[in-house]
Amino acid sequence: MATEWNYVVTAHKSTAVSRSCVGNFTAPHHLNLIVAKCTRIEIYLLTPQGLQLMFDVPLYGTIATLELFRSHSEAQDFLFVGLERYRYCILYWDGRQLLTRSGGDASHFGGRPTDNGQIGIIDLHHRLIGLHLYDGLFKVIPFDNQGQLKEPLNIRLQELLVLDIKFLYGCEIPTVAVLYQDNKDARHVKTYEIALEDKEFVEGSWSQNNLDNGARLLVPVPLGGVIIIGEDTIVHWSSTTFKSLSINQAIIGAVGRVDPDGSRYLYGDNTGSLHLLVITQERGRVTDLKTHYMGGTSIASTISYLDSGLVYIGSQFGDSQLIKLNNQADASGSFVEILEQYMNIGPIVDLCVVDLERQGQGQVITCSGAHKDGSIRAIRNGIVITSQASVQLQGIKGLWSLKTSLNDQYDTFLVVTFINETHFLAMNKENELAETDIEGFDSETQTLVCGSAIHNQLIQVTANSVRLVSSTSLDLLDQWFAPTGFSINVAAANASQVSYLFCGLGDGHLFSFVLNISKCELSARRRFSLGTQPISLYKFSSHNRTHVFAASDRPTLIYSSDKKLLYSYVNLKEMSHVCPFNTAVSPESIAIAKEAELSVGAINDFRKLHIHTIPLNEQARRICYQEQSRTLAFCSFKDKDIHTESETHFVHLLDHQTFGFLSTHTLDTFEWGCSIVSCSFSDDENSYYCVGTAYVLPMENEPTKGRILVFLVEKGELQLISEKETKGAVYSLNAFNGKLLAAINQQIRLYKWVQRDDRSHELQSECSYHSEVLPMHTQTRGDFIVVGDIMRSLSLLVYKHDEGLIEYKARDLNTSWISAVEMLDDDIYIGADNCCNLFTVRESETHEGRLDVIGEYHLGDLVNSLQHGSLVKHHTRSLVGKYPTAIFGTISGAIGVIASIPSNLHMILEKLQSILAKSIKSVGNLSHAEWRSFYNVRRTSVARNFVDGDLIELFLKLSPSHKLAVARAMGVDVDKLCLLVEELADLH
Repeated sequence: MATEWNYVVTAHKSTAVSRSCVGNFTAPHHLNLIVAKCTRIEIYLLTPQGLQLMFDVPLYGTIATLELFRSHSEAQDFLFVGLERYRYCILYWDGRQLLTRSGGDASHFGGRPTDNGQIGIIDLHHRLIGLHLYDGLFKVIPFDNQGQLKEPLNIRLQELLVLDIKFLYGCEIPTVAVLYQDNKDARHVKTYEIALEDKEFVEGSWSQNNLDNGARLLVPVPLGGVIIIGEDTIVHWSSTTFKSLSINQAIIGAVGRVDPDGSRYLYGDNTGSLHLLVITQERGRVTDLKTHYMGGTSIASTISYLDSGLVYIGSQFGDSQLIKLNNQADASGSFVEILEQYMNIGPIVDLCVVDLERQGQGQVITCSGAHKDGSIRAIRNGIVITSQASVQLQGIKGLWSLKTSLNDQYDTFLVVTFINETHFLAMNKENELAETDIEGFDSETQTLVCGSAIHNQLIQVTANSVRLVSSTSLDLLDQWFAPTGFSINVAAANASQVSYLFCGLGDGHLFSFVLNISKCELSARRRFSLGTQPISLYKFSSHNRTHVFAASDRPTLIYSSDKKLLYSYVNLKEMSHVCPFNTAVSPESIAIAKEAELSVGAINDFRKLHIHTIPLNEQARRICYQEQSRTLAFCSFKDKDIHTESETHFVHLLDHQTFGFLSTHTLDTFEWGCSIVSCSFSDDENSYYCVGTAYVLPMENEPTKGRILVFLVEKGELQLISEKETKGAVYSLNAFNGKLLAAINQQIRLYKWVQRDDRSHELQSECSYHSEVLPMHTQTRGDFIVVGDIMRSLSLLVYKHDEGLIEYKARDLNTSWISAVEMLDDDIYIGADNCCNLFTVRESETHEGRLDVIGEYHLGDLVNSLQHGSLVKHHTRSLVGKYPTAIFGTISGAIGVIASIPSNLHMILEKLQSILAKSIKSVGNLSHAEWRSFYNVRRTSVARNFVDGDLIELFLKLSPSHKLAVARAMGVDVDKLCLLVEELADLH
């Protein structure tokens, strides 16, 4: 049962890159790359091995602008950050931590926010900062003589539709170039000098009217003037020169300067092509422009040239990349060599949560990326072990790896024991695993435990004896026999000490304790359910860290990250024994014994979330899963090219395990796939895929025609069974009580599945309801329907079976553009809006026909999809298993979890949140309460009935003394508080 109180936490951080810049930030001799990802800043150091992440910093705000600059008296750079909600700050690195130099509020009461995105620029001589945040206004923040920020001032700007603004080089008075569009859609550029004392613009020495209709970017040139980037032309303008270059039509989204003198620039377009623009000059005058194709990359949102041909391509639409520009082209004519890729699953356009392995643990399947960088991403909570070699062996009872010396880098032997014998394997000269002998060991009995000991010795324990053997000569050094009439039943060997104690029980429960060796104390007792079968525990080291494998009916890897224990399921369905096996051929590997197999595998990544990518070279829009056919179906499109008059849209069918393509249905010309659902109908045992479409014709403002296509999966193929023409776009589809519910333009329509005389079926309209402005999203539960509108927020409808009618029941009276909706339970519904807020509603107890808002929260990221489900496997005995959860995906590539929590827990967490917000110093001196307050252009209100899980879980990263101080402020035991927050962290 959901409640009105919710815990919101990020399971996967934002990955889409919106801004980047390069400079000497962490030290004068450091070359740093700084990257903005929604609400986070990542700071990298360029090393001979590539880009090394130094730190990842969360902000209480969504990053709009990011610029490095340096005062004349400083040896390293400062970082200016502008936020979407008009706060700004200047940050610097003092050698140990990120500190705030200054900050402020650039909001303007009554101003109309610009539709084209905020622009933040810094005068190239570091005299002032310029911000374009509102139509008709340019905000200026001057620097004083000490490099500190003075009070902001506003300058009126007569151009209302501004596309870009840049400061120009070499101007005695700060001067900007303004690219704008007039009311006839023509584009022009003007220059203005900034008269600070008079708080006004003075027209500059040059301007140019009627530019390329696709002109959208300005690039100031150190040689003087500005480059104007259009869709068909690149132009250099200054007061004295004009040069134009025709290019193949494309939308250029990012430009990066290569040389300090501005003679070369890289630019990337919407096809993922990277070009080099070369500017030639004589005596300080631009004489020519030339462009060269360099190769293909991800679609660039930002381009930062690093050094020696290394370039960072930041992308909002695909994976970001570190590339090298080579002097010679390869066989395909490309100068681009991709050195490293940085995964980006944004924008998440749609998602579904499914239990593909039928083990009670959800996977999130997303429609990610855009255009040619579009992909399907399968995201699961757990760690993947990649098998490198295997052999069929029955009845393995134990596994141990041995080193010749404790100081050796690699393991030498692998000991495999059976019920009446023990075998010894070793790597031979051909780097193959082959059987060998260890003379001092007993091979004709079962081994209970085996290990490496100090002084280059090996130890073997059997039921009858303990043997100590030289690891170099392999001779027996000493032996102890069990007394007559007795046998050894249990044994353990350990060459090191531990700080955690784990106890596996026979019912699938695991207990963990923190072990204080000096005081001989156990603390922080915690119980975790790993399944229902007895647990065996195996310690091993990998990547210089200690881990524990818990083998049971749900194999689990236990490891530590950010000062907390993490429990991640692995992709193995059963496992009886495990040991590390680190060799030169297979470094950082593990040996795994299953019921009838011995295998060697590797854990390549200890991320809690594993992401599998299915590249499409087209953009996926909607996806769903069908249990009956064990398939996934999704709608996608490929951008138009010179051979097609419009985008080509498809319905694809995928295998649920391999994600291989099984079948494709191509839609009509101008027909778009808008929605998809798997459903079954009354009196029909089949499950169908239903696809809603719209005919998007160039001459229509709103689609007037669409179709509902009904597919049956037969022998792995999509078979079109029926189609129904509609009078508009089918924006949403839902299975509904054995029928099909559709949102078609302004109507909510219910279809039933009827049989014709020839025993075929067709969709037949049963009833409809005329909705608000445009219902884009619908969710159903029982007989109730929640509708998300692009203007009129949420509405609640009910289907009356007896009358065969859909009736209005209540609606939220606020104005909101809904981007996603879900019904948390019968009474509470949650919506996400285009201002990056979450809010909950329920029927009013005092006003009939009204949905009251009972919870509000600013997420800072646009949610495109909300669905019930969980990324982790919850057992009924687990505390977090009691909390219903929903999963959301955002435009920046973040995946989050919303958990409904009880009132008493909400009160505790709200108090903890308040204490943490005061005790953890924020970057930029930003307010947490202000950041999480509900916000749109009409109102701002304090967050209520939502708790910020990201802040709550920062508690686990605090020092022990800081944790203790917080616990004392809470008035609770620190161990109990740690346990509570750790259990909440298990939600994701």
